[in-house]
Amino acid sequence: MDESILNTRKYKGQSFLESIDNYTVIDIETTGLSPQWDDIIEIAALRIKNCNIVDSFQSLINPGYKIDSFITDLTGITNEMLKVAPSPKSVLQDFIKFVGENIIIAHSANFDINFIYDNCMEKLDKYFNNNFIDTMRLSRRMFKEYSKHTLKAIAYRFGLKENVNHRAYSDAYITFKCYEYMKIYAVDNNMSFENLYSTKGKVLSKNLIARNIAFDESSPVFGKSFAFTGTLDRMTRREAMQVVIDMGGYCNDNVVKETNFLILGNNDYCKSIKDGKSNKHKKAEKMILNDFDIQIIPENTFYDIVQDTYNETIGYKIEKSVES
Repeated sequence: MDESILNTRKYKGQSFLESIDNYTVIDIETTGLSPQWDDIIEIAALRIKNCNIVDSFQSLINPGYKIDSFITDLTGITNEMLKVAPSPKSVLQDFIKFVGENIIIAHSANFDINFIYDNCMEKLDKYFNNNFIDTMRLSRRMFKEYSKHTLKAIAYRFGLKENVNHRAYSDAYITFKCYEYMKIYAVDNNMSFENLYSTKGKVLSKNLIARNIAFDESSPVFGKSFAFTGTLDRMTRREAMQVVIDMGGYCNDNVVKETNFLILGNNDYCKSIKDGKSNKHKKAEKMILNDFDIQIIPENTFYDIVQDTYNETIGYKIEKSVES
């Protein structure tokens, strides 16, 4: 495995599972799922003190090019709206000033943090190193009996009336409500956040054998189904599948209704090719618009997921699995 996969974003903040009353909730909307290839088009933040919203920040961001119709269908953000939006640099400067040194709360936090970290390095030449709490990770630990932990799924489960509509401010607000709900739930059920760090393992695939006996059940890989399309640059497809299995996930040869992640090889992720999408890619996009729990991510974002779990829990086992 390429050592650079495990050594990027060295000043990134740490992920915690804690109950706190003062923090900042964030959410972003992007042109895609790769910090390397895609851009932030909307960002929002809510400042929380004593469990109440005391201030907010929200802005669209002009990426400098027209966005894909799929993103418009998903978010409602149009090219006309972005044409008059401010530049990434100016928005990031205001955002960083607003956030300060607060602990960040976000849903599927590594996605947002990685985008912001890379953009701050590129546009501002500074690190985004705030520590953070991931409500998806927290939900996975607190509610192990459920298979879905998307923001929409847990908001519905908690009885929240607000709709997840893939807009930064509203989704940040729902994340805030979900986090506060989980804090109250923990108190009512004599649950300690610190005890949520424990892990429990089981083999989840009939086709490949996991080389670990314990998994991080809060990782975005555990219990999820992955499919691959195109040629991977940094490892073979079998090696990538073994990584998934070693982290407690499943693998499928095709995109099916159970698929949660479609990983795009380098031939399938090229912004310069009009409609340069494989059949798996097109099928997954249709499934997203039909509200299936699936994400389409390029190879580098897959390594971001591997790295995040590597740094937090497994380490050597992941590195060794891809060398075999």
